[in-house]
Amino acid sequence: MRTLARTVLVIAPLALGGCLLGPNYEKPAIETPPSYRFASTEATQIVDTVWWEQFNDPALNDLIAVALAENKDVKIAAARVEQFLGQFQTTRSQLFPQAAAGFDAGRQRLPLGTVVPQGTGLVVNSFEATLSASWEIDVFGKLRRQTEAARANLLASEEGRRATILTLVSSVASTYIGLVSLDRQLDIAKATTASRADSVHVFTLRFNYGEVSQMELAQSQSEYEASLATIPQLEQQIAQQENALSVLLGRNPQPIMRDRELDDLAIPVVPAGLPSELLTRRPDLRQSEQNLIAANALIGAARALYFPSISLTGLFGTASAQFSSLFTGPARVWSYAGAVTLPIFTAGNIAGQVKQAEAQQQQALLEYQKAIQVAFQEVDDALVTLQKSRDALVVQGRQVDALRTYSRLARLRYEGGYTSYIEVLDAERSLFNAQLTYTQTQGTVFTSMVNLYKAMGGGWVSDAERMSATVYGANGGPVPTTREPPP
Repeated sequence: MRTLARTVLVIAPLALGGCLLGPNYEKPAIETPPSYRFASTEATQIVDTVWWEQFNDPALNDLIAVALAENKDVKIAAARVEQFLGQFQTTRSQLFPQAAAGFDAGRQRLPLGTVVPQGTGLVVNSFEATLSASWEIDVFGKLRRQTEAARANLLASEEGRRATILTLVSSVASTYIGLVSLDRQLDIAKATTASRADSVHVFTLRFNYGEVSQMELAQSQSEYEASLATIPQLEQQIAQQENALSVLLGRNPQPIMRDRELDDLAIPVVPAGLPSELLTRRPDLRQSEQNLIAANALIGAARALYFPSISLTGLFGTASAQFSSLFTGPARVWSYAGAVTLPIFTAGNIAGQVKQAEAQQQQALLEYQKAIQVAFQEVDDALVTLQKSRDALVVQGRQVDALRTYSRLARLRYEGGYTSYIEVLDAERSLFNAQLTYTQTQGTVFTSMVNLYKAMGGGWVSDAERMSATVYGANGGPVPTTREPPP
């Protein structure tokens, strides 16, 4: 065994300092624009703030807190992190010697006629206690490259969990804004329907007294039914929106409490930042880069298969026919061995694995580059949507005011006998549609703000992460969410 120990001491430095095959990872050159095309002059460097609190809606804050604690996608992502942590630990363990202990006890009867030592019978006992060890010497870096890839996969899963949190918070906010926007549209539809119901009642009385024609009564009834038909449609959309939000909260479908109406929501300030900062802010981009690192490392692991694999095995223990003498000197047994295997002919097996690893690395590189381009697109899309929807909202607001005046004057002209009822119907119909469109644009302004914060990423993801109290550990129990990356 001393010889084995000396062998280990000689080979260990070689294993730790052996060569690493394959390319070392270098961050690819990324072409980033100097600024966003639609950057706002009002933008503020606050991308790291807990932006949803700026809406000044306690109900929204509570919904996001519940979603972070109960959403199933977040818990699935957390469990996936634990899975990759286990894979990393399993892969890294192969860098170190593996030891095992064993104890065997047996009893057997030998056949009649068997020659046995004098003083022994045909019934034989056997006892054995051993301590064994094995170690694959990672001279050419196969195991170290596999460990590098496993670590990158673990970090990618962690960034994936953070990306899930980013998407969840944005989805809850967007869905809630859509819900209060539908509430406002429903209020408009009910108010318009009530007003038209009063008109139908008046026209029915006037028709009975011969003051208006049946055509005018039918026109009034038609507009009433048109606005009435929008109510169940909006109620259906509200119920579906509540159901979608309930699932984001990790709950069965149920009504959602609201503290503010659409007009009461405050508009958050527009965040600012340089395009180059996007690469470190967005967890999905960091996840994509870790996938690239893992694919890059696996090229070296595949190339190492061309070179010899060196392993050591050793065993030390005792064996005896009597348990009482199991640990005496004569019972000692030991063995050690070294093995070297070198592929000679594999019919293209290793070459195929290397080619596969290189192709996967190219895919990961292109996916990383594409993810960055898509990220820039999402920021620009959110910025231009925010700017143009704000502009449209101002115009639509003036249109609603003008149509409200037009509707009032058209009714006065009709009551004075200066115009037909068709002009009143046209004015009221236009006002109703404009009010609904204005409300939808209001929702678009708020939603585009949410999308902008989502697209720009930021330190707020860490704040949201801390709001998630626990995640599922490998044993099914809760563990803290904060974790330092493994070395």
